[in-house]
Amino acid sequence: MSNKLELLTPENSQIIFIDHQPQMAFGVQSIDRQTLKNNTVGLAKAAKIFDLPATITTVETESFSGHTYPELLSVFPDAPLLERTSMNSWDDQKVRDALAKNGRKKVIVSGLWTEVCNLMFSLDAIREGGYEIYMVADASGGTTKEAHDYAMERMVQAGVIPVTWQQVLLELQRDWARKDTYDQVIGLVQEHSGAYGMGVDYAYTMVHKAPERAEHGPKLDPVPAK
Repeated sequence: MSNKLELLTPENSQIIFIDHQPQMAFGVQSIDRQTLKNNTVGLAKAAKIFDLPATITTVETESFSGHTYPELLSVFPDAPLLERTSMNSWDDQKVRDALAKNGRKKVIVSGLWTEVCNLMFSLDAIREGGYEIYMVADASGGTTKEAHDYAMERMVQAGVIPVTWQQVLLELQRDWARKDTYDQVIGLVQEHSGAYGMGVDYAYTMVHKAPERAEHGPKLDPVPAK
């Protein structure tokens, strides 16, 4: 439990994206699919900003699931795609090796479907690998809302920590005085964070008097998170 009290940091975390492929997304009913893609790509960009090691898995690409979202691949253009046949990514040695190579026990998970691929991977990664799993609930989806919700409940009972993509982003940033990532984080918020991003736009233009048509992420004094 003491390890789980540690905040996520750029130094102690890695991330895995499980089966973000069209056929898997077609079956999602627990969250609006466009919102799901927005959140997943936003999470990926957050991981990129903070240089988290990223693993991307695929299942039956040519025979069933189709290719990974191009928006996700564009964030990690050099990341290998770990193809497999098992519904459980943990069953694949390539996936276990990739996680072990990164040497970080806190694993942030985003995947499809919550009740199948995410759940089986998480339970085995905890039981066999000794990992701490941080399940990004709004960058994952299930075939029904009940399927997603009950899978999340089962995982939490097993020790998985539920998070949201924006929570991960802000936990990694932590301090608005962290200038090396500030502009990128603000730009990401404006692009992917909906009402929060609109609030940042408002603060820049109305409070800080930035030009109305300025590019995202103008270099101004930090805007408070709340």
